[in-house]
Amino acid sequence: MEVPGVGLRRVLVLAFCVAGIWSAYIYQGFLQETLSTKRFGADGKRFEHLSFLNLAQNVVCLIWSYIMIKLWSSGSNGGAPWWTYWSAGITNTIGPAMGIEALKYISYPAQVLAKSSKMIPVMLMGTLVYGIRYTFPEYLCTLLVAGGVSIFALLKTSSKTISKLAHPNAPLGYGLCFLNLAFDGFTNATQDSISARYPKTSAWDIMLGMNLWGTIYNMVYMFGWPQASGFEAIQFCKQHPEAAWDIFLYCLCGAVGQNFIFLTISRFGSLANTTITTTRKFVSIVVSSLLSGNPLSTKQWGCVAMVFSGLSYQIYLKWKKLQRFQKKRKPM
Repeated sequence: MEVPGVGLRRVLVLAFCVAGIWSAYIYQGFLQETLSTKRFGADGKRFEHLSFLNLAQNVVCLIWSYIMIKLWSSGSNGGAPWWTYWSAGITNTIGPAMGIEALKYISYPAQVLAKSSKMIPVMLMGTLVYGIRYTFPEYLCTLLVAGGVSIFALLKTSSKTISKLAHPNAPLGYGLCFLNLAFDGFTNATQDSISARYPKTSAWDIMLGMNLWGTIYNMVYMFGWPQASGFEAIQFCKQHPEAAWDIFLYCLCGAVGQNFIFLTISRFGSLANTTITTTRKFVSIVVSSLLSGNPLSTKQWGCVAMVFSGLSYQIYLKWKKLQRFQKKRKPM
């Protein structure tokens, strides 16, 4: 029987994790949308170099993870060497860059919905390449998500939302999002492989290794030649300090959010983290619609409901599977 004080403390820690993840990533999404759509200064210029956000995020998270390792690491060896992350670093550099560039072509709610459909390429690869057979409820989840995203993409976007985009182009925007998901799949698989080979690798070690290589690759891409876009991004930030401040806050939100994700997974497991992050995406769409001036039609809200119904059902199926597994492990 659980001690009442312990149970209350656990509930409070969970509430703390939910508040941390929601506040960090909802505000980061708001800043991301602001940087991709806002016109800065008297000259009304847009911040066109959205890939620079990934470099800035890598640098901040690299420093953050190094500090965390120095503060909290027990000093034991056995973690993965820094060079093992080089291949995952490539896909983790290209994938997010495509995802954030998509905001030039589609709205933020559309991007969030498209990036929520990660299960679609996973199941396609599992079925076609590895011959995995999924259950009917799993196919139903995928159908709801795929149908919701597809119908949302086909519906007419409001003229107000289109006017805020730098280069409206729905096929290109959705294409970049799905490429982002494909690269993310490789990144996750590589990280799992590294963790399996080096079981003593901590979350901070992974964060340090991934962001080290991300910083290297993005530095080469952004500053590797005289006409590289990084120089223009720096110049834009000098001319528009407001944009520089938004970029700093964007990166800080990402680093703080990672802390809360690590805390949630360590205390409550990955299923609880998936539930929190999924609901966060829905709230992000609501916030974008209300605060950022991206009005959605009734049909578009119906599509949003379809997608998150599929995601919620998937979480329920995972919970049921976890319950069955735990019952089997219980001693007779």
